[in-house]
Amino acid sequence: MRSVLAAVALSLSTCLTAPALAEDTMAVEAPTLSFERVFASPGLDGPAPRQVRLSPDGRYLTLLRNRADDRDRYDLWGYDIETREWRMLVDSLALGSGRELSEDEKMQRERARVAGLKGIITYQWASDGAGVLVPLDGDLYLARLDGTVTRLTDTEGTELNPKLSSKGGYVSFVRDRRLWVGPVGSEAQPITPAGEAETIRWGEAEFVAQEEMARLQGYWWSPDDSRIVVQCTDEASVGIVTRAAIGAKGTKVFDQRYPAAGTDNAVVELYVMNPDGSASVKVDLGLDLDIYVARVDWAPDGSAIYVQRQDRAQTKIDVLRVDPATGASTIWFTESAARPDYWVNLSDNYRFLKDGSLLWWSERDGYGHFYRFAGGQWQQLTSGTSPTTTLVGVDEEAGTFTYQATEGVLTQQIYRARIDGTGEPELLTDPAFTNSASMDGKGRLLYVTRSSPNQPPQSYLATPDGKQVAWIEENRVEGEHPYAPFVSSHVTPEFGTIAAEDGTPLHWMMLKPKMEPGKRYPVFFQHYGGPGPQTVTKGWGGALAQAVVDKGYIFFQLDNRGSANRGVDFEQPLYRAMGGAEVRDQKAGAQFLKALDFVDPDKIATYGWSYGGYMTLKMLEADPGLYAAGISGAPVTRWELYDTHYTERYMGNPREVPEAYEKASAIPDATKIADPLLLIHGMADDNVVFENSSELIGVLQENNLPFEMMLYPGYTHRVSGEKIGPHVWNSIFRFLERHGVTPPK
Repeated sequence: MRSVLAAVALSLSTCLTAPALAEDTMAVEAPTLSFERVFASPGLDGPAPRQVRLSPDGRYLTLLRNRADDRDRYDLWGYDIETREWRMLVDSLALGSGRELSEDEKMQRERARVAGLKGIITYQWASDGAGVLVPLDGDLYLARLDGTVTRLTDTEGTELNPKLSSKGGYVSFVRDRRLWVGPVGSEAQPITPAGEAETIRWGEAEFVAQEEMARLQGYWWSPDDSRIVVQCTDEASVGIVTRAAIGAKGTKVFDQRYPAAGTDNAVVELYVMNPDGSASVKVDLGLDLDIYVARVDWAPDGSAIYVQRQDRAQTKIDVLRVDPATGASTIWFTESAARPDYWVNLSDNYRFLKDGSLLWWSERDGYGHFYRFAGGQWQQLTSGTSPTTTLVGVDEEAGTFTYQATEGVLTQQIYRARIDGTGEPELLTDPAFTNSASMDGKGRLLYVTRSSPNQPPQSYLATPDGKQVAWIEENRVEGEHPYAPFVSSHVTPEFGTIAAEDGTPLHWMMLKPKMEPGKRYPVFFQHYGGPGPQTVTKGWGGALAQAVVDKGYIFFQLDNRGSANRGVDFEQPLYRAMGGAEVRDQKAGAQFLKALDFVDPDKIATYGWSYGGYMTLKMLEADPGLYAAGISGAPVTRWELYDTHYTERYMGNPREVPEAYEKASAIPDATKIADPLLLIHGMADDNVVFENSSELIGVLQENNLPFEMMLYPGYTHRVSGEKIGPHVWNSIFRFLERHGVTPPK
């Protein structure tokens, strides 16, 4: 692998850098960027590769690439690193049947945030590098590098969670709530019990694991293919929510097992068995059934299974060491919350090493950092007030690990450090960009994606020391690039900070339209506000904000306390107090805007979706008259309606702290909303169920309070697409125009 990279690097005589928004296009008058064009194909950001992976021998890089004429349809492409040639490996249109997916697969795609995509959404390399397992339209195919494609299944049902075993000898999947396994090329057979209650599922992650724990797997192959850990989920204790998926031409009713905050979760058990289902033993997860199985991993040599057991309150994670032969377990160590009024954030930032030690991510010192656990002792490997965020890869042979970390709050950079803790971390990426990265399994090839406010995402291959080898997507904004016609009106955002009530600096971003001296302009104030996502970064913001600016509005965002990548103390104010500190921080942003001489203080409109929709309601309730109008998309209105794992992590159990839930709800103070309100919701939403909005609608109507709404039959939590996307955004701006929130004449 290293010799291949060296040869390619030597063949490149020019520095692999790309100008941001090519200068030769700047003199051209840009057309107005419409919402119709923002959502049309090809996407204005340029190519958007997904699921980048390397073949086991390091010869090929594969990825999913979207089509120019259909931005949401993905095909499988391969890049020969030696010859530097691309070719399509699987054409999703030519191979696919186009038949409708099962309801189970639709829901899994919702959980994985890929419900709007078509064609190939995932794939897996065979361990010998001879081919790639490709799920498509409910069936499985094995695509080989010689161009041949073999169909492995052809059924009316859907093969969920397909996987090749670690050594590549078996193919496995879930069908009809059972796990099926068979040698590659032979017919698979079910290996888990038949005739069980409909509430029991084998080989599938339960709802909250998929939705909130980023765990989509429900079974795990041993390194030598000899054993499988299989999850058994019993949902009998989970409450049933009758979800009406209201469509344009009828309504489908689903009795969905939904663990709402304060109610019972599914009971999860783990079993270890042979590939034919024999010699099954139950894993000892402890006496308490009210726990979360957060992660499951095999030791590199197959000698043990490691299970991360999280308590219901999410204040600790016990890492269990399990004997694969007997299922007996012991607590290897416990990770506890960094402070008593906080929670434990789950992550995939860990690696079991061949010497028996563990590379582990923790917030125990108040910031996310990496530690090594060996011989019962901990060694801290990274430190400081800039949190690490992602484990990118490990090269055990070289004794190094590569990771992503926050730099200056607004960018992410890639670093390399030594596993033994010696020396200083080495910066591998250009600080002018915000970066993310992935590596092959041995940590010997680096794939970097980067962007800046003026450069859409680029991706390149690099050696482990960060040296660029070859572009995967240079994505220069020039010539035929879809964004090139709009470059001359592109607005570079401005950044700054204001102080929260406790003095904490809050970062903001602003895009300004073309302004005339003496005139004041309206503000489109977009927010999310909830725990997790950071919205203000020095990365590419996409074309949507530019379209808002083209309409003559200032586009503004501010990250309140509670958002990620600032450490424990920055996130903690939301603990059992949603709808509090984050609302006050956004108010500080509005007051900052009102003091600017180019802002019309009477024309600040606030918008958010999901948690952001909830924020819109709480902001209008807290400060009537501060905002000219509010747009609330798919809002949570009462946290008892949302699921256990997400809600209780921050709010506690409503059976124990009902007063916290009452204060956080948007329903009790809904009658205080005095400013124009537009409510938007998909009527088949299975994440933030429509009942959240229907309850709010009822309260406002029963109190004779005016508001407007735009409902989308058949759409779930994602109300987007080539036609629906523009409809949503045109509806928003027509609403603002009706209420006088318009640019100056």
